[in-house]
Amino acid sequence: MDEQDTAQKLRAITSELSSRFYERHDVVRTLVVTLLAGRHSLLLGPPGTAKSELARELTARIDGASYWEILLSKFTAPTRMFGPIDVAALARGEFRQVYDGRATTAHIAFIDEIFKCSTAALNETLGFLNERIYHPENGGEPIRCPLIGAVTASNELPTGEDSAAIYDRLLVRIEVEYLSDPSNFAALIRSAVNHPSQQPPAPTTITLSDLQDAVTKGVPATEVPDPVIDAICTLRAALRRKELIASDRRWRQAVGLLQASAYLDGRPAVAETDLSLLTHVLWNSPAERPMVEREVLHLVNPDAKEALELSDMLDELENQLDAMAGQSREALSDWVIKYAHGKLAMAGRRLTALRAEAATAGRSTATIDRITGRQRAVRARVLTEALGMDASMVQAQL
Repeated sequence: MDEQDTAQKLRAITSELSSRFYERHDVVRTLVVTLLAGRHSLLLGPPGTAKSELARELTARIDGASYWEILLSKFTAPTRMFGPIDVAALARGEFRQVYDGRATTAHIAFIDEIFKCSTAALNETLGFLNERIYHPENGGEPIRCPLIGAVTASNELPTGEDSAAIYDRLLVRIEVEYLSDPSNFAALIRSAVNHPSQQPPAPTTITLSDLQDAVTKGVPATEVPDPVIDAICTLRAALRRKELIASDRRWRQAVGLLQASAYLDGRPAVAETDLSLLTHVLWNSPAERPMVEREVLHLVNPDAKEALELSDMLDELENQLDAMAGQSREALSDWVIKYAHGKLAMAGRRLTALRAEAATAGRSTATIDRITGRQRAVRARVLTEALGMDASMVQAQL
C-alpha cells in the first residue's frame, strides 16, 4: 500500500472512532498522530471516560498487531509485565521466562494507572518505554521489544520522584473529561439501548506492516519548512516569558508529532496549523494547559483564539449563576432576560461562524468544538436552574 492509501485509511479510522466516542475527535486524532510518531501518550482523567475502551478500539483496527494491556498497582512485579518464570522449566533446573502475551512481544501497549508502577518494576518500565528493551531476570543480553507506542492512563498526576520519571517520558498528555454537551450525553444514553436489527458497518483496518512503514519511513520523510521552525522558536520564547519551560528533548521529539500530523492529513510538509498539537505536549500540570493552549492558538489559529475569549465569557456566566444560588425565581429570570440570554445567543452564533471559517481554511476545529459543547452545557444549566425548565424541554431547544 502506498503512503497516501495508508494515510487515507488512518483518517477513516479516526473518523469512525470519533463518531463512536462522543466529544473525543481531538483525543482520537492525537492518539493516532502519537502512534504514527512512535511516541507514548497519557490519557489523564476521571474513571468512566472510555480511556481503556478507546485504546482497545484503536488497536483492534491494526491487523496483525500484538496488543498488551495491564492495570498497575504498587505490588505489580516486573515478571507479571514482561514474562513469568516457566515453572516446568524451573523443575528441570532451567531458568526461563515466558514472554508470549506480555509487554516484551507487544506492538501496542495500554498501561492503566501508569503512575502506580511498583518500585521493583520502575527501571524495566522506563527501559521498555525509552529504549524498547527488557533485561531478563537471569541477566544476559537485553531483549528488543517491538513496541511502536504505548497509550497510558491515570486518574491523577504523579506524586513521587519515581512516577515523575515515567511522566517525563510521556510526550503527549491529553486531559479527558466527562461529556459536556447535553445532546451528546443524550446520544450516549440512547446508544446503551441495543438494536439487534442494526448491523454496524465493517470497520476500516490497516495492516501492521503498513503502520510500521509509515512510522519508520513515511513520517520521517515529511518536510519541516523554515517558517514552521521559526514559528516553533517564536512559541518557545512566548512560553518562556510566562515561565512555561519545556525541555529541549521534549521540543525535539515534538517535531516528529508535527510530521505525523501532516502525514495523517496527506500533506508532504508540516504547516503552522500542525502546531496546535503542541497544546498536548508543553504543559506539566493541568493548571498550565490553558496558558499553553492560548499561546499556541494565538500563534497558529485565529478562530480558536476568539473561541477562547468566548470561553472566558462562559466561565463568567457560570460563576454568576453559581453566585445567584438560592435567589428567587423572579431574580433569576430577570438576570437571564437582561444579561445571560443575549450573551449565550451571541456566543452560539459566533462559535458556529468561527467553526465554518476554520473548516473552510483547513484549520483545526477541536478547540471551537470543545467550547461549543461548553456553551450548550452552560445554556442547559441556565434554562434548568434559572428558568426551571425540565430536561426534555431543554433538550428540544439545544
